[in-house]
Amino acid sequence: MQTHIQGTTMPVLEVQLDPGESVFAESGELSWMSASVQMTTHTQMGGGGGLLGMFKRVAGGGSLFMTDYRAVQSPGMVAFATKVPGHIVPVPVGPGNEYMVHRHGFLCATSQVSIGVGFQQSLGAGIFGGSGLLLQRISGTGTAWLELSGELIRKDLVPGETLRVHPGHVGAFQASVNFQITTVPGIRNAIFGGDGIFLASLTGPGTIWLQTLPISRLAHQIAEYMPGEGNRAASTGIGAGLLGGVIGSMLGGDNN
Repeated sequence: MQTHIQGTTMPVLEVQLDPGESVFAESGELSWMSASVQMTTHTQMGGGGGLLGMFKRVAGGGSLFMTDYRAVQSPGMVAFATKVPGHIVPVPVGPGNEYMVHRHGFLCATSQVSIGVGFQQSLGAGIFGGSGLLLQRISGTGTAWLELSGELIRKDLVPGETLRVHPGHVGAFQASVNFQITTVPGIRNAIFGGDGIFLASLTGPGTIWLQTLPISRLAHQIAEYMPGEGNRAASTGIGAGLLGGVIGSMLGGDNN
């Protein structure tokens, strides 16, 4: 299997498959493929064998159905493009080498990779109507490709080193990294700071990938220019700074 990532701001992953080789992705991710590639959509990929496997994948932010792309009889090619400006990151997956990824971060993977729920917290969803913070766990054996939005910042944390991050900027990190949700210190900072009321605390050892363009923040900025209710809501000015900060701190509050 050979892979090639092309492009800059809107990259695409092309996977060259030998006969019998395959990759899988969520349904609807396909960009293009050669005629020798066969598509099979079902619930069994991504660790979805049985009802429990399917539940874990869906609970982790994945879709119920996955599509397997397999080259039959002759070599083939399949391509997956990013949905927003950003980067495609290949990561090796194996025992002791698992990853936590934001809920929209999985692009595709080889057949023995599994997707499940890694972290879920409401982050005040009952008050603000969001669905909270949701991370997927990428495990199994093989290679996975992640889609991270905006520019990509990689940091390698040594044991005990802690970085506090706006939750929307957490793209992915190795499962060896300790992850916790904390609140912004000080009531005045939380209410008037405009950065939301939650921070993600990541403590090494391990590698983390930070994304500069959270999808939730992009959606909030675009909403100001949309006609109708979204534009009127964005222009009220009543608590707009606080609300924008809170929405921006919720990965799951982008209403996708």
